[in-house]
Amino acid sequence: MSTDTLLPGIAVDPAVLSTTLFRFATAGSVDDGKSTLVGRLLHDSKAILADQLDAVARTSADRGFGGAGAAGGPNGKQRIDLALLTDGLRAEREQGITIDVAYRYFATDRRSFILADCPGHVQYTKNTVTGASTADAVVVLIDARKGVLEQTRRHLSVLQLLRVAHVVVAVNKIDLVDFSEDVFRGIEADVQKVGRELGLGADGITDLQVIPVSALDGDNVVDRSDRTPWYDGPALLEVLETLPAADELESHLESFRFPVQLVIRPQGALAPDAVAGGLDVEGYRDYRAYAGQITEGSVKLGDQVSILTPGQAPRTTTVTGIDFAGRRLTEAVAPQSVALRLADEFDVARGDTIAAAGTIREASADLYAALCWLSPKPLREGAKVLVKHGTRTVQALVRNVTGKLDLANFQLEPTSTLDLNDIGHAQLRLAAPLPLENYLHHRRTGAFLVIDPLDGNTLAAGLVKDHPGDHEDERYSI
Repeated sequence: MSTDTLLPGIAVDPAVLSTTLFRFATAGSVDDGKSTLVGRLLHDSKAILADQLDAVARTSADRGFGGAGAAGGPNGKQRIDLALLTDGLRAEREQGITIDVAYRYFATDRRSFILADCPGHVQYTKNTVTGASTADAVVVLIDARKGVLEQTRRHLSVLQLLRVAHVVVAVNKIDLVDFSEDVFRGIEADVQKVGRELGLGADGITDLQVIPVSALDGDNVVDRSDRTPWYDGPALLEVLETLPAADELESHLESFRFPVQLVIRPQGALAPDAVAGGLDVEGYRDYRAYAGQITEGSVKLGDQVSILTPGQAPRTTTVTGIDFAGRRLTEAVAPQSVALRLADEFDVARGDTIAAAGTIREASADLYAALCWLSPKPLREGAKVLVKHGTRTVQALVRNVTGKLDLANFQLEPTSTLDLNDIGHAQLRLAAPLPLENYLHHRRTGAFLVIDPLDGNTLAAGLVKDHPGDHEDERYSI
């Protein structure tokens, strides 16, 4: 990405332009040690403040969480319950479980991280979908004493469906099986078998790694352990520090996509502080730009783009300006949030999409999708719902449910309904056409939400599938 002049009167730290984040989530069955692993990562990477650590130590002591060993391993110090660093809800602390997604932010000398600690209970699988949907990588924990469970298979199915770029399976509590290589290799083989059955890695993006760890004692979490001499791979944090982010992997494969969130038309109504700082009011009198986040690809000055508005033919124009945090850029890439200036003064509003010219097919009102059903209210054919795609929300009708995934053999079985935590396929008819693209090739613009029109609750996370073709006599309106 290149830059040129600063917009007059606005000061920006150039470091903002190069800041990168790596997003990852944890998943796994209940009591596999996800929160403890997260706490261990935070503790051993020195991302915990002293007063936070003292508070956790006091709470751990009050609950009798003790014995030899420690926050830092078997060195004679008092143990602390590292899970308390992430389980913040009272119900979580009382029951010793994770209920909601807990986000934590930390950094090492090599990378900054956003971490989502997801719950393991089956009824909270929807929270795992939430945490994994924006993740560059997901760490799936398996209890070394239990091996691959149905919930493990469910989580791996969700990750394959969401096309998460990196899946790291951490075989936790390896200390409770005496650091047995045979136990680890058996679980590793089972994981790889499930991965092959699901097609993980078949699209050339997703990869699958398996690491033996002890979250409680810290083996192979931040530093490699000498108690697993038979494992010669990297520690978990080493893997997370070196994996490429999803945007790095896919940016060269995807065409430019930019859902418009806001039209910026100040017409002299500028922030007083900016004006006092020397911003040229007259220079912004005729300013018009379209703000939003680049969801895919990149854009340069002079690029030809198409404006996609439901119900209208695409309109083509040229990018004449790219503004970002007080700078004028010559190029911007996903996932930057920028303001675009265009050569023609078309009527562009929130919900429209600006895309690279000639790279997007005609908008469609027929939506074929894979759904991760997240609501206790079942999905039934004929239901009226809302579909939120990008920055636009439209009404929709569920035409039919074509099947749900059998987690035993990963095959679709016939059904007419989807219940909580089911993963299935359905066909929806939209009240207004949308620029739908296959999620397999467009991870962000191929995703959408299904919303309950009565209470606004999210019913499902949806992924656009290829249009199989539809006969004209099958079409009907809402």
